[in-house]
Amino acid sequence: MDEYSSSVCYSDYDDAAVTDNSRSYRPCSLDELVARTKFDKKEIQVIYQGFKQECPSGIVNEQTFKNIFGQFFPFGDTSKYAHLIFSTFDLRSSGIVTFEDFLIGLSTLCRGTIEDRLKWVFKLYDTKKTGRLTKDDFHVIVCAVYSLLDNISNHYNDYITIQEHTATVFQKFDKLHQGYITIEDFIKICTQDPIIVQSIEALRGAI
Repeated sequence: MDEYSSSVCYSDYDDAAVTDNSRSYRPCSLDELVARTKFDKKEIQVIYQGFKQECPSGIVNEQTFKNIFGQFFPFGDTSKYAHLIFSTFDLRSSGIVTFEDFLIGLSTLCRGTIEDRLKWVFKLYDTKKTGRLTKDDFHVIVCAVYSLLDNISNHYNDYITIQEHTATVFQKFDKLHQGYITIEDFIKICTQDPIIVQSIEALRGAI
């Protein structure tokens, strides 16, 4: 692939070059991407072809990401959940996800250890980026999931359901009643739950 003949990385571009969609972004060399992820060259080439098909410029902003994500859930409101996922892929909080960003996140989810994947999920849940999960963080996630699955039929009943669901889930994790959950607590509780472990392990065969 011609794109991989260059060893130029994101850091070699100034902000104008990266955010200007009229210019094509060139990813790191294929060898470097292999070194930074758990994918081999062939897998990266296949993933890159799909990424370029959806994002010809080689980068994706949040609105484009939401549009792509929405295709998988045509009957739900995907904007809230897509925002959370995009923010987790956006390693520099720049409003832009490069192919490297996407590949590193995908590698963690599909090829990382269970601890690696749970750390990624924790980051997804940590909506305020404080390093701790609060009940408010869980509320944001539960609301996003309900919107995603289009479970809202009655605003009043839905509000009650979301509040109850949030309280139940948070109570399960906040065993010490501290009002927050650390990443260590999160990983420990998740790895002790067979259903959560099974769900996380299912990601391993995604690619």
